[in-house]
Amino acid sequence: MKKIIGLALSLVLSLSLVLAGCSGSGDEATTSGSETTKAGGIAKEDIKVGVIHISDPAEGSGYTFTHDQGIVAMQQNLGLEDSQIIRKNNISDSDPTAIETAMRECIEDGCNIIFATSWGYMDTCEALAEEFPDVYFAHGSGYKSNGQNFINYFGRIYQARYLAGIVAGLKTESDKVGFVAAMDKENSEVTGGLDAFAMGVYSVNPEAQVFVKVTNSWYDPEAETSAAKALIAEGCDVIGQHCDTPNPQLAAEEAGVWGVGYNSNMSKDAPDATLTSVVWDWGVYYTAAVQSLIDGTWDGSNYYGGMKEGLVGITDLSAFCADGTAEAVDQAKASILDGSFNVFDGVIETNEGTTVGKEGSTLSDAEITGGINWYFKNIVVK
Repeated sequence: MKKIIGLALSLVLSLSLVLAGCSGSGDEATTSGSETTKAGGIAKEDIKVGVIHISDPAEGSGYTFTHDQGIVAMQQNLGLEDSQIIRKNNISDSDPTAIETAMRECIEDGCNIIFATSWGYMDTCEALAEEFPDVYFAHGSGYKSNGQNFINYFGRIYQARYLAGIVAGLKTESDKVGFVAAMDKENSEVTGGLDAFAMGVYSVNPEAQVFVKVTNSWYDPEAETSAAKALIAEGCDVIGQHCDTPNPQLAAEEAGVWGVGYNSNMSKDAPDATLTSVVWDWGVYYTAAVQSLIDGTWDGSNYYGGMKEGLVGITDLSAFCADGTAEAVDQAKASILDGSFNVFDGVIETNEGTTVGKEGSTLSDAEITGGINWYFKNIVVK
């Protein structure tokens, strides 16, 4: 849902439940410009949270479901009442009128903060943040922010993608791994994750190729199924994905091949196919964000967490995984967590015969979030 371009997300490297922006002392007004973030913050009973979703979280196991599970976790962690959460579901991120209407309704209902989970909500957040300086707007992904009451949040999902690539690379017998991608290589979020996945495959199986098929939609169940089936017809025996529904996993199960899910644990959807799933724990961020308003410590910083913060990871490996997979994953995970390996390290070869990166360095967050418009050398576009 999110097309990350051009500009970098600001970093927050703190451990545990750290909102970018939970660093103030609470003794003075923060830099947000809001009258409500002075000493003491907003009383918990006065907090009201708006959430804008592109689909219905009750349907499926994908992107919206996972974000909403984070909202549920936040509500439980902070002890908020149901009446303090206002959800607006099925708001198309390509319909500016519907987006604005949903957000204005949240504001009219008294929401102090609005979490806008899809890429296309960004511009409306920007405009309304200026109009309503006492309301906080947090946009999932994107690149815009004002350093005050409008921020963006995302995470280092490429770390978990790399681990999932190891799982797929060790499992494939055809040396053909498929990947259903929502967007093409102009989208750095999708492409960076795909590249990390392909690099994980290559690290344990240099002979394997990763075949990618693009749906050009964040949420298109039919296209996701068709793409997965086309990849399976090409001989791919493991199917990964960066798209919203579990349909690629369902297609894999139906065809008797394997899969790597995304967003939530898709073994519940395709128990006989899913090797592991690349997952988000959005409750880490949402809890910290709302807590910062209660504490009066919001400072308008963007958020970019990773495995250290518990924001991203992979699920427990299934019994279908190849021998030695757990050991290979654990070794790579340890290297990522201790900082000795950063996925996009050194000179990286693309599938067009060019290179990116430099020996002895790693790609910057700006490059990862906005400049990965190339495919790793073992990727084949279908």
